[in-house]
Amino acid sequence: MTIKLNPLGDRVVILPSEAEASTSPGGIIIPDTAKEKPQQGEIVAAGPGRTTDDGKLVDLPVKVGQSVIYSKYAGTEYSEGGVDYLIVRESDILAIVD
Repeated sequence: MTIKLNPLGDRVVILPSEAEASTSPGGIIIPDTAKEKPQQGEIVAAGPGRTTDDGKLVDLPVKVGQSVIYSKYAGTEYSEGGVDYLIVRESDILAIVD
């Protein structure tokens, strides 16, 4: 998947995973507006890294193609070609999923 977006600094672009089933365990249908946003996704683009105060570049610990878990209310939503992406800082990524 190729996107026309190159994140800057310590930012990454994430393709969020699809939302879970739209029916509760009791059989109640949950509308899209009430669903929880997924907090897991795949990195599709990454910036060059964080720059320290003395000008050194620190590489990101994550790479394109990795699956990650990120903070619930993190990032900025971005849409391209009908696909929704999320742009987040490295510090908003909580874990890498193996």
